[in-house]
Amino acid sequence: MNNRAIIHVDMDAFYASVEQRDDPALRGRPVMVGGSSRRGVVAASSYEARQFGVRSAMPAARARRLCPSGVFVAPRFERYREVSAGIFTIFRSWTELVEGLSLDEAFLDVTDAVAAGQPVRAIGLDIKRRIAEEFGLTASVGMAHNKLLAKIASDYDKPDGLFLIEAGAVQRYLDPLPVQRIWGIGPRSAERLNDAGIYTAGQLRKTGIDVLERIFGEQGNDLRLRAAGIDERVVNPERERRSVSQESTLGENLHRLEDIESLIESQSVKVAARLAEKGFYGRTVTLKLRSGSFSTFTRSQSLAGYTRSARVIAATACTMLKRWADWRTEFSVRLVGVGVSGLSEHPDETEVLE
Repeated sequence: MNNRAIIHVDMDAFYASVEQRDDPALRGRPVMVGGSSRRGVVAASSYEARQFGVRSAMPAARARRLCPSGVFVAPRFERYREVSAGIFTIFRSWTELVEGLSLDEAFLDVTDAVAAGQPVRAIGLDIKRRIAEEFGLTASVGMAHNKLLAKIASDYDKPDGLFLIEAGAVQRYLDPLPVQRIWGIGPRSAERLNDAGIYTAGQLRKTGIDVLERIFGEQGNDLRLRAAGIDERVVNPERERRSVSQESTLGENLHRLEDIESLIESQSVKVAARLAEKGFYGRTVTLKLRSGSFSTFTRSQSLAGYTRSARVIAATACTMLKRWADWRTEFSVRLVGVGVSGLSEHPDETEVLE
C-alpha cells in the first residue's frame, strides 16, 4: 500500500550521547559505554570513537588499542529508559501507532496526520526539533510508505539525518544498495547472493525467481519483493518481546571451543544490555548452534532465579556448549546464538541472580 506514511526514528549513538550530554567533560571526546572489566565488551560508542573504528560488541581490549584516548563509562540503563520515555512521548503526540524496537528506535504510522494535511517531512522535522530542544540529542529520521523503506531512509544520512523516499523514487535509492542493506539478508545470505553474482538490490530485483528459489527455496521470492521496496508489514504498537536473543552467522566456521566461548560472551553482553534497556529479567537461557552441514543444536536451561547479568547468561550458555562439545572430537560451527526467555519486569529481589 503506497498510501501509508511511515516514519522510522533512530537516535544517534544514544547511550554515548546521553553520557556526553549529562557530563560536559565528555563532549567531543571518544566515549565508550561498557567494557570496564578486563574481558568486557563495548555496549555503545560515540561518533568520535567510531572514527577510530570502535563499534558496539567489540572487545574492550581491542577498543583500547584502537582508541587509547577513549573514555570508558559504565552504562546507566535507568537513565536511558528515563530519556527514552520522554522521547516516545514526542512520538505519541503525533500518533498512537508507535512500534518501539528498542529504547532508541521506533516506527511511527502517521498516515492519519498526513491525510489531515500535515506533510510527512514536516512531521519528521518537528520530531527532530523537539528531541533536540527538550533532550539535547540528535535523531536520524527516515520517511517512506512502508517500514522497510523508512528504515533504509533513516540510515541514508546519519547522523542527524532527515530523509524521505517517495513512492516514485524507490528504485533510484534501492537499486545501488548492497544486498545486505535489505531487511532479512544477513552475512551468509549476502555471501550466497554474491557467489551467484548478485551484489546490489537492483540486481536482486531483476534476478529470475527460478534462480532465487534454487538458492533460497520459497524465501527467494520474498527477498526479490523486498529488493523492489515492497513491504506490507504494519506498525504494531502492541509488539511484545517474549525473549531477547543475539545470533551471529559467521563468515568462517569456528573449530575451537575457546573461539565459540568468546563469541558467546560477546553475545551475552548484548543480550544483557537489551534486557536492561527494556527493564526485563529472564529465567531461561537458550544456546543455538548450527554446523557447517546445517544441522542445528538448540538447548535451554532454566535458572534458579531471574537474571540480566551477562556473566550468568554467558556461564550458562558456555556450560551447555561444553556438554555439546564433550560428545564430539571435532566440530565446525557456522552460527552461534544466545537467548533469554521467561521474562519478568519485577521479579522478587530474592530471585535475582547477579
